[in-house]
Amino acid sequence: MDARKYLSIVAHYEACLEQHGDTHLGVDWPKKEDADARYGIMLEVIKPHPDRDISLLDFGCGASHLYEYIVKRNMRHITYAGLDLSEKFIQLSKSKFPENNYYCLDILDQSSQLPSFDYVVMNGVFTEKRELSSDEMLAYFMRMLKAIFDKTNIGMAFNVMSKQVDWEREDLFHLSLDTLAHFLTRELTRNFVIRNDYGLYEYTAYVFK
Repeated sequence: MDARKYLSIVAHYEACLEQHGDTHLGVDWPKKEDADARYGIMLEVIKPHPDRDISLLDFGCGASHLYEYIVKRNMRHITYAGLDLSEKFIQLSKSKFPENNYYCLDILDQSSQLPSFDYVVMNGVFTEKRELSSDEMLAYFMRMLKAIFDKTNIGMAFNVMSKQVDWEREDLFHLSLDTLAHFLTRELTRNFVIRNDYGLYEYTAYVFK
């Protein structure tokens, strides 16, 4: 793959923000109710820790809509931080929530600048592949998960498009369960859960240490 070809994905989301502003459409989620369902599913990766707060990294935080979801539901046990490759999204998030820590970096070559977190969630980071081929996106996906898992103390969550659909869109990343399970068990861990129970044409994986 061409060096950093994956930046085309970032450019796509910035175009959505330019067109639609700080909305669910601005992060390319067609329906707000579906976006809210995803936030809930992502946060269910967190196991009960009654004795302490937990640190959460929203990887690919966009406009920090996940944080808005957390605040609205009064989830005070979560210490939130956001990361995005896009300076435009990071500037927007900082302007909205200056009390939060935000990181604008590429974990594939700047991982030393990122601390570890109890949990990392990646909502929509791997659902679109845009101009990348399926093989290029799969290689990028695997590199990213290895790097992110190294920064995860307890567990991480991410979603991808399902292959159990009537048809596949060329610009989306449809990943078979077998391919994912093979990669996780060989490269990361056998300790994972697949969520395919929330009514969308995707699934979410929880991967634990």
